Amino acid sequence: MRGNAMLLLAAFIWGTTFVAQMVGMDELGPFSYAAARFFLGMLFLLGLWYAVRGRRADKKQAGTYMPGWRAGCGAGLIMFCASSTQQVAMVYTTAGKTAFITALYIVLVPLAGHFLLRQRIALWNWLGAGLALVGLYFLSIHGAVELNTGDAILMVSALFWTAHILFVGHFAGLSDVIEMSLMQIAVCFVGSAVAALLVEMPALTPMLHAWFPIFYGGVMSAGVAFTLQIVGQRYTQPATASLLMSFEAVFGVLSSWLILGEVMSPAQVLGCTLMFAGILVTQAGPWLRRKNR
Repeated sequence: MRGNAMLLLAAFIWGTTFVAQMVGMDELGPFSYAAARFFLGMLFLLGLWYAVRGRRADKKQAGTYMPGWRAGCGAGLIMFCASSTQQVAMVYTTAGKTAFITALYIVLVPLAGHFLLRQRIALWNWLGAGLALVGLYFLSIHGAVELNTGDAILMVSALFWTAHILFVGHFAGLSDVIEMSLMQIAVCFVGSAVAALLVEMPALTPMLHAWFPIFYGGVMSAGVAFTLQIVGQRYTQPATASLLMSFEAVFGVLSSWLILGEVMSPAQVLGCTLMFAGILVTQAGPWLRRKNR
């Protein structure tokens, strides 16, 4: 339950960050905004890494310290590829299809875990993923099923996000969480900064105007939420983790409704209900199994 709660909190932060991204990119290009937010996230995690130096020293003395720099570098490279392809795809497709196709990791993660890593996936995981996928369709697509170039790029992005979830799930219990998260965000900052310099013209004034969206996207999303993901995946299987993290779409719609005044259609309400049902099914399965023993 601790791991599930952390992943659901991460999904809440990511979902509300959609609003910050929409507002923050009014005057900024996508890579400039990403570079700014990842820079703040990196500074936040660097301070956190320094603050827990005493606990890290105790682990070293006890022989239980496991560095996270190498794992964080790998996670950061995958995450940068995932977020960059997603951002490029949004030039050619809609936000609704972006949310839907990206969250195909709900199904891709258990499939990859089953066929590539020989992980056994329980029936309730498949049922929960199916309900969530149908719910996400009603939440995001609204009947638009035509595919274009952006959608094809998004499918590549979904594969990268799948790889990221599986990678983090494997190394989360084998690495220092803060070091892994710090290195991951640092790699994303460097990649985004290079991309911004190559294809955009970053300017200080628009960044100052968007200071709060950058702060929220950097500290809360890049710093806190991705660290919660790493900690949460120590306790939660990748299939369940992917379902919980996909709930960012629900929180994104709700936050847009509450903060930006966007109207929720009956289809979106149905989508939220089905996604919530998917989580209940996934969590009810292990509970029923324990009760029957």
